[in-house]
Amino acid sequence: MNYSYKGKILISTPDISGDIFSRSVVLIIDHSENGAFGLILNKKNSTMSSRFRSFFDFPIEVYDGGPVENDKVFFIIKGKKITEEFTEINKEFYLTEDIENVINAVLQSEISIQDVKIFSGYSGWSSSQLDQEIQKKLWTVVEVYNLDYTLPNDQTLWKSIMQNLGGEFLLWANAPEDISLN
Repeated sequence: MNYSYKGKILISTPDISGDIFSRSVVLIIDHSENGAFGLILNKKNSTMSSRFRSFFDFPIEVYDGGPVENDKVFFIIKGKKITEEFTEINKEFYLTEDIENVINAVLQSEISIQDVKIFSGYSGWSSSQLDQEIQKKLWTVVEVYNLDYTLPNDQTLWKSIMQNLGGEFLLWANAPEDISLN
């Protein structure tokens, strides 16, 4: 491994597979010689969202963080640190699995639910797997991207980033979801 993608955004290239990574925008939280850990920012999970809404009196969206360990819940939080157990993403955002402190902080108005994004599962890569996928052009790395990770994003995020990249990415941004129809 010559380079860490930690803190970078990965944009999936269009493919025919239609799996969870199709048209995904992934934030890489950690990347080392042991592998990589990331969260998909733009795939809502309606089943988990319904489950969370049943506990609260306000709307909550849960996102598919990835295909690994879907029974685990992760939170990206903007601003105030409400737990000792966190991984800093950058100066403005951090990641935690501390569900008890997050829920208490929201219910006690220490943090706003708009400053929290909830994920079910995560995206994981074994040692050098992510590097190989990038070399095969399955992912495009966006070096610098000013993005609020807690915003409610959907498929328009992928298309918007592709359009902003310009060039050949404009073709991908406007391609049909099933590229075999093209």
